[in-house]
Amino acid sequence: MKKILLLSDTHSYIDDKILHYCSKADEVWHAGDIGSYKVTDQIKQVSKLRAVYGNIDDKTIRAEFPLDNIFTIEKVPVWITHIGGYPYRYDQRIREKITKNPPKLFISGHSHILKVQYDKKLNLLHLNPGSAGKYGIHKVRTMLRFVIDNKEIKKLEVIEMENRF
Repeated sequence: MKKILLLSDTHSYIDDKILHYCSKADEVWHAGDIGSYKVTDQIKQVSKLRAVYGNIDDKTIRAEFPLDNIFTIEKVPVWITHIGGYPYRYDQRIREKITKNPPKLFISGHSHILKVQYDKKLNLLHLNPGSAGKYGIHKVRTMLRFVIDNKEIKKLEVIEMENRF
C-alpha cells in the first residue's frame, strides 16, 4: 500500500502547507510546471518524488525529469504527463499511444483546473490535481491525495488550500 500526494503547476512556489502534506505521503507525484529546483529539492527532503517537466520548465529541469513518466506501482500502471488532455479529448501527442496501451491511472496538469474523471472507453481513471502554486487562473490552490493498494486506487481526497487572491 502506498500513500500518494499529487500536485502540479507549482510555478516555483512551495510553502509549509504543501510540505506538510508531502511529509505524510510515501510518494509525491508532480505533474509538471515545477518552475525551479527550490520546489523539488524541498519535496525530496521529506518524501520520494516522481515528476515530469511542464511547458514552463527550463532545460535544467527538463534534463532531470521526463516529459512522460510511465511506471507501475503496486499493480497499477500509471502515466504522468503535463499536457495530456482529458478523457475523450486527449492531446494529439498521446492519443494513439494511450488508446493502444491505456494505463489504469492517467495523470496530467497544465490546465490549473482540478478534475477527476473516469474514461469508460479506455477503462482508466484520469486525475488532474489543479494547481498548488500561486500563478495562474485558478482561485483555490489544490492537490489530490489517495492510496494505491494492490490493484486499487482508493481514499481519493481533494486538498483545498487558501484562496489565491
